Amino acid sequence: MPVRRVAIDARAGKEMRHALRWYMGQNPTAAQRFQTAVDDVVQKVGGAAEQGVLYRHRFRWIRLHKFPYLVYYEIRDPQPVLIYALAHAHRRPGYWLRRTRP
Repeated sequence: MPVRRVAIDARAGKEMRHALRWYMGQNPTAAQRFQTAVDDVVQKVGGAAEQGVLYRHRFRWIRLHKFPYLVYYEIRDPQPVLIYALAHAHRRPGYWLRRTRP
């Protein structure tokens, strides 16, 4: 299985930075674990995007290990896999769908 390039929507990048700042304010060690969990998911998406759980027939998601966040993305061959959101698992489900094109 080929390694795919991964692109991150600017709003998803902002969500990642916001969550990281929040964890940094709580506990620097937790912030480091959070960053590692995000990096692991991004790497997994690039290496095995099909492993994500199918969502609405077009998108997929993977949950961060030990954190209540989901990474939503779309496999867009031959373009890079696009990460649309780092969404808290218990807040505002589906808000990020307006970022996608039909």
